[in-house]
Amino acid sequence: MRRSSAPRIGQWLGRPPSEESSLSRHVRVRTAAVGRGPHTGHLGDRVRSIDGWSVVDLFCGIGGLSHGLRHAGFHVVAGVDADATCEYAFETNNNANFHGKPLEEVTAAEIGGMFPQGSRRILVGCAPCTPFSAYAPRSKSRSDKWSLVGLFLDRILEVEPEIVSMENVTRLRSFRKGSVFREFVGGLRDVGYCVAEDTLDAADYGVPQHRRRLVVLASRLGPIRLPDPTCARPRTVRDAIGGLPSLDAGDADPSDPVHRSPNLSPLNLRRIRAAKPGRPWTEWDDPELVAACHRRASGASYRNVYGRMEWDRPSPTLTTGCFSFGRGRFGHPDQDRAISLREAALLQSFPRDYAFVAPDLPVTFARVGRHIGNAVPVKLSMAIGRAIRGHLEEHAA
Repeated sequence: MRRSSAPRIGQWLGRPPSEESSLSRHVRVRTAAVGRGPHTGHLGDRVRSIDGWSVVDLFCGIGGLSHGLRHAGFHVVAGVDADATCEYAFETNNNANFHGKPLEEVTAAEIGGMFPQGSRRILVGCAPCTPFSAYAPRSKSRSDKWSLVGLFLDRILEVEPEIVSMENVTRLRSFRKGSVFREFVGGLRDVGYCVAEDTLDAADYGVPQHRRRLVVLASRLGPIRLPDPTCARPRTVRDAIGGLPSLDAGDADPSDPVHRSPNLSPLNLRRIRAAKPGRPWTEWDDPELVAACHRRASGASYRNVYGRMEWDRPSPTLTTGCFSFGRGRFGHPDQDRAISLREAALLQSFPRDYAFVAPDLPVTFARVGRHIGNAVPVKLSMAIGRAIRGHLEEHAA
């Protein structure tokens, strides 16, 4: 039997998390340096830390979601991800254990063992979104990663956390006629979770990037609500990266190895010099610059490639190819190059001193770009954490 009725899409229940109140006596609050260590950056060094609750992050990547939750006051104890190359960044920046295994190989008992004894449980995750993305190639394989959403649900039902959060691309709502998402939400409601879900734009939460994502919050404690927007004016590309040193294509900042931009071919140099901020390649004056695939009728609709960002707007949605001029509107607003890895990280609202690569390893575009592009923006994660915190103030007893 289902518990109390859950909120409709976009319905907001309860007191806004921005309102100040004391946590109930079972959720004690103390002041602590949650961001201890060097990797705190512009997110703030000290917040109130919540006792008695712990977080495990499934599909954690390099820790964008975990980092935001830590800065909202939560104790992240572990992350799980099949990509072992995420271990250094996740552990170094989040002071939590990384388990480099596919979720298929991690049992509910193992996940339960990651929580401290006696702790109340928050389980969060962002199942890989490749099959739901508009950029994904079509596939008839029955082993597509969509099944990881169902596996995430299975682990939730087995571990029985009090609070659940999931973030994913908006197309999950309509993927396979909506059946995958309906089964996920319905499975939660069937066992007593109150669920809130809606599409949020990260730009409304201080992220200098338009990034629309489907966010789900679920609670066994009572009705839960999604976070209210946190900023009246979106942060812009200029706000985020305007003060960084200039680079040429193919160069790196000697004082910051992550501030590097890939080389461009002579043809792509001509293309980026023809590109105007925010405008598509269809407006180029020289037709010889248009890629052969875009001259065909089937390619004419791919307008958001070979483009520049605009200084005074949020960036477009970053992907794992965000360092490549030819894979999106990822050109720098006025320098003749793609954005650097550091600029991509800042546009994802990672703090400036977030450590992505071990000091003895090289910074590679494919790996670090994938890590950054796949991450949940940190400031969106903070807003989600604050919404959970507000919910605990109302309902934890």
